[in-house]
Amino acid sequence: MKGIFGLVGVLVALAVLGLVVKKQLAAHDRVVPAAVVAPASDASSAVTVREQARQTQQQVRQQVESLMQQPRPMPEGQ
Repeated sequence: MKGIFGLVGVLVALAVLGLVVKKQLAAHDRVVPAAVVAPASDASSAVTVREQARQTQQQVRQQVESLMQQPRPMPEGQ
């Protein structure tokens, strides 16, 4: 009798696990639309997604470098 309940418990756990995996895979397969950049009237002022990414990376890099240059406060006991 214990064996039957154990087997049923394992099968229920596998069924729940299968449902969770199925939901995760379904959510993963959804296609997220890419950001659309509206073309500007002047071609020289149009900013592409690649340029925006480079600008963002540069800003983050500068912020990290500036934070790393700041001295750390010394503990009171030393």
